[in-house]
Amino acid sequence: MKYVTLNNGVKIPQLGYGVYQVEPTEAERCVNDALGAGYRMVDTAQAYHNEEGVGAAVKKSGIARSEIFLVSKIWISNYGYERAKASIDESLRRLQTEYIDLMLLHQPFCDYYGAYRALEEAYREGKLRAIGVSNFQPNHFIDLASNVEIVPAVNQVETHVFCQQIRSKEYMDEFGTHTMSWGPLAEGRNGLFVNPVLKEIGKVHGKSVAQVALRYL
Repeated sequence: MKYVTLNNGVKIPQLGYGVYQVEPTEAERCVNDALGAGYRMVDTAQAYHNEEGVGAAVKKSGIARSEIFLVSKIWISNYGYERAKASIDESLRRLQTEYIDLMLLHQPFCDYYGAYRALEEAYREGKLRAIGVSNFQPNHFIDLASNVEIVPAVNQVETHVFCQQIRSKEYMDEFGTHTMSWGPLAEGRNGLFVNPVLKEIGKVHGKSVAQVALRYL
């Protein structure tokens, strides 16, 4: 597994398994399969309603907690300092863990400044190893990053061959914030898996279209 070093020195696996749209009743089985296949980062969120299944799979896996990188996100209904603070503790309970490796704000709406203060506090308390944001476009990102004490370690945004986020990355680079991709295979849209350019590149290197798309990122 290859790793990326975040702006606070924490190392994050370069490739992870996301559980968006995984039914709560299926989450434990799916994460168990992913861990068995070698994944060591699992990305969930309060809004996915499957943190419990993720936590159960990690707990029962027999893999040392330090070897698994857990990511979750605070949903907008829990924004504001007090609600966000309480929701972090609730996510810890659901995930059955003493710390979350990376906690993000899910969307740039409502009182995300108050919610980010709760992230900073939980980070200082050791409940979170790294903090960041998700779906923050340049205007939202620059405004927040310029006015907080702990600069976001990542901004998780839709990123794939059809949506490369080149300009957004330029702004994030200025703050030392890494791009974290969601939908790296474009959710199969736009004929990704039969794209002639990607197929030709894969043919030259003996790789699948999916491998080419991920390597590009």
